Amino acid sequence: MMKHGALYPVLRSLENGGLLESKVEPSVASPPRRYYTITDAGRVTLGEWARIWQRTRTFVDNTLKGRDDE
Repeated sequence: MMKHGALYPVLRSLENGGLLESKVEPSVASPPRRYYTITDAGRVTLGEWARIWQRTRTFVDNTLKGRDDE
């Protein structure tokens, strides 16, 4: 489980990099809330990260199986 103290710096970094956008909405019963939305650039980057992760996972799986041909 990720702690709040670790999550928010990551969200701010992704926003500073243009991968997320945020907006603050007031709340009557609590402090204002910040909502994050992925940007078009964020979706492209997410796709790239997913492809990299898939290749890494395949490499590790094949290594654990003792194969390096895939």
